[in-house]
Amino acid sequence: MVHTRQERGRPATMARRRSATVGAALAAVGALGLATAAPASAEVKSTCGTYLCVATAYQGRDYVQDITVTTRDGLPGTLRAFVGDYGNRKANVSRWRFVVNREIRAYPRLAVCGGLDRSGRVIENHCVLIP
Repeated sequence: MVHTRQERGRPATMARRRSATVGAALAAVGALGLATAAPASAEVKSTCGTYLCVATAYQGRDYVQDITVTTRDGLPGTLRAFVGDYGNRKANVSRWRFVVNREIRAYPRLAVCGGLDRSGRVIENHCVLIP
């Protein structure tokens, strides 16, 4: 069977298109993963109290990337996150990630805190100390 030049080139062209499409998709997924992931130098520290857990991603001793506050019983409430001059709250959730991305200076140690309020009452405040 004799193939013309055009017939021989078609499978290679389709294969190139397919690999280019797969490569572009992988690059997009990789870029998305890099945009949402913590930097390689970020450290994570967490601790739990009686009613809630607080975790923070930080770089060095001055830069707070985010604070995650989670209720231990899974029931919703008003979650608060505060550190330095940063304060934020989210109502009627049992878990929330607060994006801080801020340099905050406190010596000798920085306290990154979360809080839980229910029915207008403070249930617990709990802090993670960054060395």
